[in-house]
Amino acid sequence: MCRNIRTLFNFEPPATEEEIRDASLQFVRKLSGFTKPSRANEVAFNRAIEDVTAASRNLLDALVTAAEPRDREVEAARARARGAERFGTP
Repeated sequence: MCRNIRTLFNFEPPATEEEIRDASLQFVRKLSGFTKPSRANEVAFNRAIEDVTAASRNLLDALVTAAEPRDREVEAARARARGAERFGTP
């Protein structure tokens, strides 16, 4: 359920709004226990997603670092290598 929650800070290019929203959606799903809320809870669920997205954007914009930005391709290759080592290659 949380596969879209990834580190979004200090990447080149920076995290997109879509990436931030996807992570926010997964976070709200995890907290609520719903993958799709009922009609009675839909407004609150969607409002929570928007609130978490805004808070996440504010956090990412406020964070500072002296480290060089990470490359998305390099990090993806490292993650694939960890997965292959952990689970074996099919």
